Amino acid sequence: MTAADYAPPRWLRNAHVQSALGSSPLRRRHAERRLAQVGAHTQPHLIETGDGVRLHGLHSAMPGVKARGLVLLLHGWEGSADSNYMRLTAARLLERGFEVFRLNFRDHGDTHHLNEGLFHSNRIDEVVQATAEIARRFPLRPLSVAGYSLGGNFALRLALRAPQAGLPLTHVASVCPVLDPGRTMASMESGLPLYLWYFERKWRESLSRKRALFPGIHDFDDRTLGLSMRPLTQWMVERHTDFGTLERYFEGYSVAGARLAQVQVPVSILMAVDDPVIPVADFNDLELPAHSRLEVAPWGGHCGFLENAHLDGFAERWIADRMETMAAG
Repeated sequence: MTAADYAPPRWLRNAHVQSALGSSPLRRRHAERRLAQVGAHTQPHLIETGDGVRLHGLHSAMPGVKARGLVLLLHGWEGSADSNYMRLTAARLLERGFEVFRLNFRDHGDTHHLNEGLFHSNRIDEVVQATAEIARRFPLRPLSVAGYSLGGNFALRLALRAPQAGLPLTHVASVCPVLDPGRTMASMESGLPLYLWYFERKWRESLSRKRALFPGIHDFDDRTLGLSMRPLTQWMVERHTDFGTLERYFEGYSVAGARLAQVQVPVSILMAVDDPVIPVADFNDLELPAHSRLEVAPWGGHCGFLENAHLDGFAERWIADRMETMAAG
């Protein structure tokens, strides 16, 4: 299965329709039903890293089935382990005989109370350590990772870090990943205002929850919360990171250009030409080794790739196919 196999009906060939329906309540109900129908046993887990960071996740397995491996799923910014694409991807993988661990990043999925510090996109160390702990708790082979949007960016950075960190990763699949954060922000600022509004609203809600939980540490005022995306990000970088400037912060988690050229873990990337959030032009300069591949579909929007009126997704099938192929090989 490749991006060339994705051929949605004409009414689904609009990027905004794809993106909006992908995260809609209608698809949420479909995702809930779909995962429940699989009949997997799901258990919550609290993962504590060596630095004392606590992250929450959900491990799912099919009763009485010998697993073919474990797939770690990573959600996008302001998503969660229960995002539509996470549930639907988990269902596909469970049906193919894999166990699945859906990890919540810090301050995502009702986990704001677990850590005092704010989430930001350069917190890769705690995700590396959490992955190592997950691998220790569930010593299945192969261990693979799949991520969407910012989660796709984290997944690619996990692939880069894997050899040094001793992570036994065999494959990484990434859907519509953030490559160049600066260009992504500029794309949202110049594009349809809906996307910037959506992420600003979600982030403000997250920051408000954090302030309510830790008022002695997070004492920012409502005027700060009212800032638009770029100045609010700059405020966060200056107050809550060591990067100092927005440019250095963006550079810290960029995987654009030649940064993946020496990645040792095989990587598969699925992107849509019409993605309204991530600029597809960023992928023109992406350098990948021979064992990795980039696939670009004409349609799909941002992490949509919907196939029909039931709101089934090609990306979920694509990830499951990649993992199955790697497990068989």
